[in-house]
Amino acid sequence: MTAPRPRAEDFLELVQRTRRGGLKLYIGFAAGVGKTFRMLEEAHALAKRGVDVVIGFVETHGRAETEVLVAGLEVVPRRKVEYRGVEIEEMDLDAILRRKPAICIVDEIPHTNAPGSKNKKRYQDVIELLAAGINVIGALNIQHLESLNDVVMKVTGVAIHETVPDRFLKEAVQVVNLDLAVEDLLERLKSGRIYAPDKVAWAMDHFFKDANLATLRELALREVAESIERQSESKARTAAGEPRAVHGRIMVCMSSYPPHAETLLRKGSRMAGRLSGDWFVVYVETPREAPERIDSEAQRHLLGNIELARELGAEVVRLRATDPVPALIDFARSHDVGHLLIGRSHQPWWRQLLGRSVPLRLLREATDLDVHILSLADAEPHA
Repeated sequence: MTAPRPRAEDFLELVQRTRRGGLKLYIGFAAGVGKTFRMLEEAHALAKRGVDVVIGFVETHGRAETEVLVAGLEVVPRRKVEYRGVEIEEMDLDAILRRKPAICIVDEIPHTNAPGSKNKKRYQDVIELLAAGINVIGALNIQHLESLNDVVMKVTGVAIHETVPDRFLKEAVQVVNLDLAVEDLLERLKSGRIYAPDKVAWAMDHFFKDANLATLRELALREVAESIERQSESKARTAAGEPRAVHGRIMVCMSSYPPHAETLLRKGSRMAGRLSGDWFVVYVETPREAPERIDSEAQRHLLGNIELARELGAEVVRLRATDPVPALIDFARSHDVGHLLIGRSHQPWWRQLLGRSVPLRLLREATDLDVHILSLADAEPHA
C-alpha cells in the first residue's frame, strides 16, 4: 500500500515552526522506486509557490525522465576533488551554506565523501545544513539504515558498506515511504529505466532477486510505519504534558572483547526504536580489563563498538568495578531500565555450568528486570 502523496505545503508548515532546518526523507526499498523523481517533483511545486529551493546533489543515473525534472531548478555546482588520479564530484557543502536557500534537495544521503572532505559522510553534511537553518529534502534506501545492516546481509547476501545511523532518521520531521510492487520494479529494471541495459542481467542475478526485494519492501513499510507511530506518540505525550516514557529503556551490556558486538548493538537499537525508549550501552571495566592490560586487538574492537553504539543513538557508559554483575544491575535500577540485553557467554562451559558466567548471574540476580540473552550464532564477527 502506498502512502498518500503529501502536498508540498505540508513540509513548509512543519518546518516553519522551528529555527533549525527541517528534514524530510523519502525512503525506498531499492533503486528505481521513484525517490529522486518525487523529490524533484516536490521541488518544482515549491518553486512555483515562490520558495527558494536549490539542488544540492542529485544523481540522475542517465534516466531521461529524471533529467527532465532537473531542468528549470537552480543547481549548486558540485565540488571537484582529485583522488588517486581520478576526478570525483561531490556536493559542495560550503557553497550551499553561503547560498543559504530555504530548501535544499540532497540525493544519495548514505554516500561516503571523498577523502579530504569536511565530513566523512553526506548525512553529516545534511546535519550541518539543518543546523544552519536550511531545510533539506533527501532520499535513501532502507537497507542503508545502520541497525538493519546484519538483517540485510543475512537475507540478501549483499554487504552494505555505506550506512546512516538510526538517529538520523529520527531527525526527520516527515518521512515518506515510496512503495512499489516488486513486479512493477522488476519491469522498470528490464525496460532499462533503472540501470543501463548492460547492467540489468547482473542486477537481477544479485540484489534484484524477487525474495530480496520482497523482504526489503517489508522492512521499508515496517520501518516507516514505526517511525510515524513513534512521532505520533511523542507528539501526543508532549501535547498532554506527559514526561518522556522511561519504562521502555534498553540497556546493552558489552564486554571488552565481544566478537559479535555489532549484531548485539543493532538488535538493541531495533528494540529501543520499537519501544520508543532511550537506550544505553554499558561497559564495565574490571581491573584485568584496564586499557593498559588488554591487548591492542581487543582495544581496537572496543573503541570501534563504542563508536558504533553512538552512531546508533545510544548513550555509552563506562563503569569501573571489580565485579561487573552488581555494577550493571545497580546502573539499570538507578536509570529506570526495563530491558537488559546481553549476548550468550563465550566463557568455558564449566564456568557456565557453575552459574559463574555473567549472563546466568544476571538472570539469577536481576529478578526485577527483563533480561534478554541473545543468540548471536548466525552473526559473523567483523574484523
